[in-house]
Parts: sequence; structure tokens; C-alpha cells
Amino acid sequence: MLHSPTEPDLALAPLALDPLAHRLARPVHWVATASAMAAVIAGAGLLQPDRATGATELTAGPAAASGPRATAPDAHAATYPLDCKGAAHTVTDTAEGDLDGDGRPETVAAVRCDAGSGTPPHAIYVLTQDKEPGAVPRVVATLLDTARRQTATELTVSDGTVTARLLGYSSPSVPRYSPDVKQLAKWRWTGGKFRQELTDSAATRV
Repeated sequence: MLHSPTEPDLALAPLALDPLAHRLARPVHWVATASAMAAVIAGAGLLQPDRATGATELTAGPAAASGPRATAPDAHAATYPLDCKGAAHTVTDTAEGDLDGDGRPETVAAVRCDAGSGTPPHAIYVLTQDKEPGAVPRVVATLLDTARRQTATELTVSDGTVTARLLGYSSPSVPRYSPDVKQLAKWRWTGGKFRQELTDSAATRV
């Protein structure tokens, strides 16, 4: 099990590490930041703390040799720290995989407000679920915050690495229907925190 606060990365726009601090996704343009490699990104721990001590531990190893295989959390059953000002939110994409090597899969969900028009920015969350019967999925890390004003596509998890294509805007004058910044983002749990790798490329018109 893993838990570690994330150190801020000055090379990237800051993320709201406190889920309650997430702001409303509004139809404004995202201003692109410079690309960064191996940047520290998300700031919450994965999996549940020890009920007696409140501590968490990293368990990196194979899945348990016996018992049924754990199922990934249901992204549609989770409550997200996304303030949509009374509007609904929608889960647009999900991916599943064991991100910390403890044999229990996590779910990664791309979520945004359902504004009815326009293209609200995405947030990307990591979900886990306690072992107790009836436990509900819960958000344990934010990989992408809506404050970055980006749209996430092609979300996948493979070999413990989360990958997504991010579309954004180089300036407020760029139309929302034609993002001109495209990045390939990868996140991996390393050394007790999520680290992000960004690769810039020219965006195609969408």
C-alpha cells in the first residue's frame, strides 16, 4: 500500500492537491505550460491506511497466492471532488491496473462537468476501494486537475503506467473547438509519489 504527499513541481502549473480545493470547470481557455520530463504530479496516497495506526505502507510484490482476484473500483460509483455548480459530472473514460504492485487493481477515471455545450476541461483521478464488504470506491490521487484546462483522451494503464493524450491551448485566443497543443502524458508511482512525463507534439484539428 502506498501513501506519500507529493512535492510541488515548479516547472508545471500547480495542481490542487486538496480535493476540496478543486474549482469549477468553466469555458475559458487553458494556457499551455512548458513541457516537463519526470515531473512530480499527483499528491495523494493510494490504498487504505492501517485502521489502528492511521499509517500506510508500500507493498510491492506479487498478488496473493490464494483467494479470488480483486476487482477494480467502479468509476461510476465514486464521488468526485469536482464542483460543477449544480450540473452533473460525467465519466468519459476509464482504465484499470495495479499501479503500486500490491496485487489489487486501481481504476483511473477521466471526469468532467456535463455542461451541455462546449468542452469542459478534464480531471483525471485514481480510485481505490477498501476490502470491507460494501465499501465504495474513493479518490486517492489527482493526476490532472481541471485548472490545467486540458481535455484527456486515449486513457490507458499498462505495466503500472497511466497514459493519456492531453489537448490544450497555447493562448486564450485559440478557439475551444480547435486545440493547438497536444501532449502525451505518462504517470507512474515511483519512490512514493506519482511522477509525470510530458512529451509535446503538434495537435491535429479536432
